Amino acid sequence: MPEKRCIRRRVTVAYANPATSRPLRLEGDSYVDDAGGSFPVVAGIPRFCPAENYATNFGKQWNLFDTTQIDGEGVDSAVSSVRLFAETGWTPEALKGLTVLEVGSGAGRFSRVLVEQTEATLYSVDYSSAVEANWRNNGVIANGRLHLAQASIYELPYAPGSFDKVLCLGVLQHTPDFAKSVAALVKMAKPGGEIVVDFYPIRGWWTKLHAKYLLRPITKRMSHDRLMRLIERNVGWMEKLVEGLRRIGLGRLARFVPLVDPSTLPSELTAEQRREWLVLDTFDMFSPAHDHPQRVMTVARMFEHAGAKVTFAGFVNNGVNEAAVVRGVRPA
Repeated sequence: MPEKRCIRRRVTVAYANPATSRPLRLEGDSYVDDAGGSFPVVAGIPRFCPAENYATNFGKQWNLFDTTQIDGEGVDSAVSSVRLFAETGWTPEALKGLTVLEVGSGAGRFSRVLVEQTEATLYSVDYSSAVEANWRNNGVIANGRLHLAQASIYELPYAPGSFDKVLCLGVLQHTPDFAKSVAALVKMAKPGGEIVVDFYPIRGWWTKLHAKYLLRPITKRMSHDRLMRLIERNVGWMEKLVEGLRRIGLGRLARFVPLVDPSTLPSELTAEQRREWLVLDTFDMFSPAHDHPQRVMTVARMFEHAGAKVTFAGFVNNGVNEAAVVRGVRPA
């Protein structure tokens, strides 16, 4: 007899009122419910939060650098693909037919990987207008498997327990309440569903003895345009200074130079791409309203407190550096 094949049907997840979990329906240019809830659709994307919020800087950076980190566009190698699958431990085949929630998608570097390399149905949100960059990058090629919304991690527009996989990379440290953010992610996973996050780690007392944390009280209050101009004018000499310090054996002093560590950039970049990444990542360091690094075991305890069973807590080589990662499963 021929071998039976397991066919996974594509499952869709309906939008729900973030405050009440009531199902929403599309009427005209808004999603509405019977209790008077109404959320506009702007530029083809449902909006469940105010346009201006603490993540406005990310909207600016990802609409400006919309393709910088996209594999095959802003970088010739599979940097985002390697990072995604290394940190999650997932494979494309294992995601076939599953629903994946991506929280904090930026310009869609990981969205691109998921819609191109897997057959998952992807639900992706960002708190900023970066959703518009994601849609430009991935809306057409996703062939109906990408559902984008602008929403807060604390008010996600889905019913609890809706997703097979929940993913949050490069985001949690930039939210106001780290533990509350973890709980919001765990809540979205189905019983038996998996949650994966990465974050900036605290490695010791010296973690915050760094130019980023010393200068952020000033830079996070600067206008984003002014900060961007300041970085663009100075990135060249700062990179040379970092390289010079390392050549003479004083590399540890590079942490006091207000520039992203050049060693964390992909090695395959051209000179033009490298400058672009340096400007982008340095702006990403100094512009966010929030930057809250955590110890790995502290985040693991947050998972447990939120009701998830931790399956991994530690550091993962993601192809560029060692990333702090916690994975967990919501008990069935």
